[in-house]
Amino acid sequence: MSREGYSSHPYMHISKNLPAIILIVLWGLMLLTACSDEPEGGAEPEPETGHIKFAFTHNVDDQPIQLDRMMYVNSAGNPYEINEVMYFISDVILYKEGGQGLLIDEWKDIHYIELEIPSTLTWEVFDDIPAGTYDSITFVFGIPEEKNESFMFVNPPEDKMMWPDILGGGYHYMMINGKWQDETEVEQFYNFHLGIGQLYKGDEIDFDSIYAYVQNYFTVSLPGSSFELGKDQTREIEIIMNIESWFETPHDFDFNYWGGAIMEIQPAMRMGIENGHDVFSIGSIK
Repeated sequence: MSREGYSSHPYMHISKNLPAIILIVLWGLMLLTACSDEPEGGAEPEPETGHIKFAFTHNVDDQPIQLDRMMYVNSAGNPYEINEVMYFISDVILYKEGGQGLLIDEWKDIHYIELEIPSTLTWEVFDDIPAGTYDSITFVFGIPEEKNESFMFVNPPEDKMMWPDILGGGYHYMMINGKWQDETEVEQFYNFHLGIGQLYKGDEIDFDSIYAYVQNYFTVSLPGSSFELGKDQTREIEIIMNIESWFETPHDFDFNYWGGAIMEIQPAMRMGIENGHDVFSIGSIK
């Protein structure tokens, strides 16, 4: 057979093109595999999310708070003024329709508020919040036991909220400092501080007689906190602390009876905690 005849044989053409044919077949198989991995209806759509931020305001008797003025009277009849307000909230949960809860914790789950530090009065939440309807909001006043660890805040302003180790450690839930006018009309200092409580053997307050600690943090449910969140929308939710409520409903807190320092007196702190369940309310949602 001539060279020309041999080179024109059909099997010779196939052998020369075999690598290209193999590549084409492999490429087709890859495409089929990729297509089979896709869910029915094509790729899943990107989730629709938005953002929220909280704005914290502080009222007394339905009016914006005024510091350093002896202008308030509590339900026990004590004239008082407020000099400082500092506190923590944590574990904010947004409840969707149907009861499913979303915990805010991607960037931080504990937020510190101090009345005279404007930057703390707004909390821009980092979490991407799924769009939809939310029925209600709850949060923990203070810090839960499993998170309330000493020295977790090493920088100001949070570091000044340390709760002494001998009294249970961790951090204050709240400090409200000011003055009240006693029964003789003399001004006295008060430190309305809430945190971990202590139980003592006997009737005397003695560090050596502490036999147990009491976790006084509690969950706040905010009535009227439902809201709608659209895709790429940011909603600002105002949370109001109604400070007079710490001293009334259901208990009349009497400074003349309890004195000016209560962080070692669990019955006094318990009274404040029980009064605290209606301290917070929702303002504007915009």
